[in-house]
Amino acid sequence: MKIETATAADLPHLLEVWESAVRATHHFLEEADIQLFRPLVRDGYLPSAERLAVVRTSDGRPCGFVGAEAGKVEMLFVDPAHHGSGTGKALLRHAIEQWGADRVDVNEQNPGAVGFYLHMGFEVASRSELDGLGKPFPLLHLRLPAGGQAAA
Repeated sequence: MKIETATAADLPHLLEVWESAVRATHHFLEEADIQLFRPLVRDGYLPSAERLAVVRTSDGRPCGFVGAEAGKVEMLFVDPAHHGSGTGKALLRHAIEQWGADRVDVNEQNPGAVGFYLHMGFEVASRSELDGLGKPFPLLHLRLPAGGQAAA
């Protein structure tokens, strides 16, 4: 699976991937929450990501992406049509091996994502009742164990 650095031209497609993934996996969010987060992702998180990598379909469209900053995975989203394809695993390994990422926060209410990161070797380091915007979406703060690597 080829992983490339995302370009500015990719950003609208990454927003589409983000939204489709969120709608498929973040069942605890209301429509108003998605509409609140959408401009933050579009105008803030995506364009300002320190590192942003993408996997593309055969026609060149992004089908998954990972963003990281200061050793922490800040975003990892895969188009639901590509869930189970190894795209998320490849992107996470890239962030760990190429960027030295060893931390990630995950919504506790997203059991699929929690299970994915635990399966990949992360461990729960702590928990917060609120997300980064102060909303009541508990976060699990995960970390790879010292010297740990992502699962194969």
